[in-house]
Amino acid sequence: MIIDGKNLIAGRLASFAAKQALFGNDVDIINAELVMVTGSKRVVVGKQKERQARGHPYKGPFVPRREDKLLRRMIRGMLPYKQSRGMIAFKKVKCHMGVPDEFKDKPTTEVQGANITKTHTLKYIRLAEVSKLIGRKQ
Repeated sequence: MIIDGKNLIAGRLASFAAKQALFGNDVDIINAELVMVTGSKRVVVGKQKERQARGHPYKGPFVPRREDKLLRRMIRGMLPYKQSRGMIAFKKVKCHMGVPDEFKDKPTTEVQGANITKTHTLKYIRLAEVSKLIGRKQ
């Protein structure tokens, strides 16, 4: 199953992907940098920076900064990843930045109700911008 993440809400996309992975489907999410996170820019970036400041630099918790890794971490939070079925499901989830050559010209699955235009809020930020503001390395 290939899901195009362009203009989709991160939480709704993550819950859909987690459910499909638990059912045993392979889930590939393309355009991970174009996924939207709802909330004001200040609050969303503040929460991510707070997560990074937690813990110890050598012992963790280690928080990703790249867009595809951030999205995959969100999906992991919606899986029982400490149990065997959750570990198996998490291995079935792959996130890609942009569209890899192997997925060009292949049909994508649409996630119902996850488009940003369906919400009533005007406060949202792209995952690429969040990643840049929390210190993504090039």
